[in-house]
Amino acid sequence: MITRRTHVALLAASLLLTGCGGGAAASTEGLPTPSQETPEPTPTPSPEVSVEVAPQQIPGLGPKTWAKVPVDTRQAVVVTGRGRDSSASGVVLYERTEAGWQAGASWPAHNALKGWTDHHLAGDLRSPIGVYTLTDAGGLLKDPGTRLPYDRGVGFTAPGTGFEGEPLAGSFDYVIAINYNRQPGTSPLDWTRPLGAGRGGGIWLHVDHGGPTHGCVSVAEEHMKELLQTLDPDLHPVVVMGDANSLAR
Repeated sequence: MITRRTHVALLAASLLLTGCGGGAAASTEGLPTPSQETPEPTPTPSPEVSVEVAPQQIPGLGPKTWAKVPVDTRQAVVVTGRGRDSSASGVVLYERTEAGWQAGASWPAHNALKGWTDHHLAGDLRSPIGVYTLTDAGGLLKDPGTRLPYDRGVGFTAPGTGFEGEPLAGSFDYVIAINYNRQPGTSPLDWTRPLGAGRGGGIWLHVDHGGPTHGCVSVAEEHMKELLQTLDPDLHPVVVMGDANSLAR
């Protein structure tokens, strides 16, 4: 008669003959089956590791806006207005890497006195909503080290005062032309208007003077210098601008 202890000994010997991972399975035919077997422990699933990756699309942009961003663009200056009729906004420079779109710091900015519009007209005191390429720069001061073509001259002198009585002097020390109703590849001072004079023009990124603009977007001088030093024509930079609700369309 084969006892339970004899069965266990025979089973152990058969496992030694087969090894951990190879060989034919040992036969236990004819051996009595134990009335109870100790169940194998259930493996504890490994905790999922959360890997934060950069988004493949710039946050806050809806399908209509995103569709206007060129596929070869690797730098985007995103200007997000607080409201359709607000002159306050924020600017973030995004750069696309192999991991996705990486956001830089957020900077306070001003846009036009009356906010934003989908159909900009000369003198409407609203900034045009849309996606526009950035190809040309200039200013009253010398080139701070940009890779964009830079036109320096006295034509960038900003006289007078702003809507809140603030002096405009120094506003055009550094500018980047926004390619709304202008000819790319020319000085920001060029007055060619492909859509006609009635659709306005001369829309720039420029140095902030502490108040609303006529249609431009303005940031602090240090941030203008940073933009000029960072934007790279080979990365096909654009500006994406508008109030938050419009950009989310």
